[in-house]
Amino acid sequence: MGEFEQHELEFARQHPRNHRLRRGIYLLPSSLTVINLLCGYYAVLTTLHGGADNFDHAARAIGFAILFDSLDGRIARMTGTGTEFGKQFDSLADVISFGIAPAVLAYSWAVRSLADTETLGATQLMQLGWLVGLGFVTCCAWRLARFNIQGMAPGGSRYFVGLPTPAAAGMIAAIVHASKYPIEDWRWTLAVLVLAGSLAALMTSTVRFYSFKDVPWTKRQPSLGFVLLALLFGAIVFYSQIVLLTLASAYCGIGVILHTARLVRRHVVSRTA
Repeated sequence: MGEFEQHELEFARQHPRNHRLRRGIYLLPSSLTVINLLCGYYAVLTTLHGGADNFDHAARAIGFAILFDSLDGRIARMTGTGTEFGKQFDSLADVISFGIAPAVLAYSWAVRSLADTETLGATQLMQLGWLVGLGFVTCCAWRLARFNIQGMAPGGSRYFVGLPTPAAAGMIAAIVHASKYPIEDWRWTLAVLVLAGSLAALMTSTVRFYSFKDVPWTKRQPSLGFVLLALLFGAIVFYSQIVLLTLASAYCGIGVILHTARLVRRHVVSRTA
């Protein structure tokens, strides 16, 4: 028996109730990860049935997966129950919920419907859609593996390196939720494929995106902040289509704009130096 096991056994003898709590609390973040995985699995199965309502349900499931994914890591940090196993388990769940699920949803919603039409080049677009979906899943897995090794951007935890996988999946889910009905115009199909490819590229890029991890959620905040948060929640409930699409677009767009501004500023400084 190792030193750690001896310590746990001794603690269990002296504090049986606290020991059960210490063992059980590790299940809380892992349970949230399982719910995240369940949402992704449900999104895939629902997408396969086709239809506007099922596509919308799949998009909503991805949205809930994003919520539970943000909760499991935060709760693990707050309770000090983060483990290497939980870290790897969370990444595997994210590949399903934020890689496979949005890729299947985008393909079924924007590409597969062309198979029933006489659109010229529909076969080529379907093949392109298959490749873009594969690229999206691959970049998602690559992004998660890099994060597990390198972590956040240097200098703290304020920024992610590359577009976070939940944000990329959320962008696709927000578009489907806003439209619902399958695309039948090849030009819009091509636009969705370009967007999915761009999101995949951003996931593997070095563009920095704000993480919100430095926001002191557990500390006392001004009353105005609570009012704004309540208004945002109400807007999402009653106007989810436009609000979620706006939030997803703004998050992705602001990161790219700020990165471009930094590159321009560096270029100007280097030329004037």
